Amino acid sequence: METFLYIIGAIIALIIILALIAPKSYAVSRSIEINKPANDLFEYLRFLNNHDAWSPWFERDPNMKKTSTGTDGEIGFVSAWESDHKQVGHGEQEITGLVEGKVINMVLRFLKPFKSTSDAYLKLDESNNGTTVTWGFSGNNKFPVSIMMLFMNMDKAVGGDFEAGLAKLKSVMES
Repeated sequence: METFLYIIGAIIALIIILALIAPKSYAVSRSIEINKPANDLFEYLRFLNNHDAWSPWFERDPNMKKTSTGTDGEIGFVSAWESDHKQVGHGEQEITGLVEGKVINMVLRFLKPFKSTSDAYLKLDESNNGTTVTWGFSGNNKFPVSIMMLFMNMDKAVGGDFEAGLAKLKSVMES
């Protein structure tokens, strides 16, 4: 019986230590230069329905069920999706802020394969050579998911998808 209590105590101590050292937040972003004025890109990107043309997740499952509420391109618009593809899952994206020609802020709510909420954005920085588009998202890791993040790199998990999506966006916008 005493050995059993030591084992239980050690497991609890391990969980507490892992929870203390686990990452409490994540942030992933990628950028690309697109040969278009920021205002042109903003007017295209603000409409979430346009994202299907360059989204790596839509490409994985073009038959996903999509619904929406509100007016696309305006704060409060929600685009929802349902897919049986494990890398697409179920969730929704809502426009939460627009700064004309500069940034589109969104919240991502994933429902399956796991629940999470992240802040997402598309930032536009105009230069002499076009516009740098930065696509990113960030959020907080809650216990027990935070412990799983010790063994998963969010940047590696999502960064490649951001790169592929931005490359396709560049192709769409420059053609």
